[in-house]
Amino acid sequence: MPTSIPPYPGALLLRWALCLIALAPTGSHAASGVGFATIEARDPVGTGALPGMVFYPSEVAPGTTVIGAYTVAANAGAPPTPGAKPLIVISHGHGGSMLGHHDLATALAREGYVVTTLEHPKDNYRDTTGAGTPEVLAGRPRQVSAMISHLLAQPRWKALIDPSRIGVAGFSAGGYTSLLLVGAVPAFERINGYCERHPDDPEMCWFARLSADERTQSLADLHAGLTRWGATADPRVRAAFVMAPLSLFFEGQGLATTTRPVFLYYAQDDHVLLPDENALHIRPLLKNLVDAKAVADADHWVFMAPCTAALAARVKDICNDPPGVDRAKVHAQIDADALAFFARTLAPKSR
Repeated sequence: MPTSIPPYPGALLLRWALCLIALAPTGSHAASGVGFATIEARDPVGTGALPGMVFYPSEVAPGTTVIGAYTVAANAGAPPTPGAKPLIVISHGHGGSMLGHHDLATALAREGYVVTTLEHPKDNYRDTTGAGTPEVLAGRPRQVSAMISHLLAQPRWKALIDPSRIGVAGFSAGGYTSLLLVGAVPAFERINGYCERHPDDPEMCWFARLSADERTQSLADLHAGLTRWGATADPRVRAAFVMAPLSLFFEGQGLATTTRPVFLYYAQDDHVLLPDENALHIRPLLKNLVDAKAVADADHWVFMAPCTAALAARVKDICNDPPGVDRAKVHAQIDADALAFFARTLAPKSR
């Protein structure tokens, strides 16, 4: 039995993975003044590859590129607009993809940001074997930090980034990751109380079926992981935009160290990460909360980029929203809120 806590949810993301095609650009045509490139850093946890993508403003004609199951509003290899810009790193959810929030990435890039996404090892659509382990629950923020360091060490990207203006955005487990980066410290033992309240949650609460000794060892391993690869907080990150965060592991003491601004989004009818146990639980505990918004009537997956019609027909649970929820309109508001939040929190520091 592995010593791990499963973040959630297996079956849906396995189905999603089957519908994604290997990352391979197939063409581009006119769209929006954003370029992109693939990059690869080193994973500080598993020491293997840490793949990612960089989106940036460009003066070329607008364009779109088909990348696997996604149509991305950016041109591969377009020359970047010169000058140092703020950097945003986007962390995907459990079993996700570096393109799961491509619309947010391109929206930010159009407005003058450099945006990087990454694929968290052993917690992505190709491989979820590390889900719930220290390598993922403690390793994710270290991977974001490694990607920041990689960009700042590469002449091509260093010239485009203002290192004093860095923010993060994250969905679900990526929201959890973002909170750690701005100082939050998880109390993994909270899983015990959660599973007493929700014993019918199969994704989280098989942990409760471990023996007492196994649970104790698992929790000890997770807490040890918080320092095993270095600090999970990154002082370079000035602000966090979190969407439906996995946040049941946090309590007041662990959030008191979150001293940088946070914007919190959640889905009102989230059946994967229950708002009362997650977003609404941490809302009154975040001292530097700038704002909190609920997406009315929506479920967990509303924060993922709107699907193409073909993908929506094949992965209905993730792509299709409840009646009355227009994902495209929701994302237009999310993009606007993210832009306003980062414009405020990443404003140039006065000299």
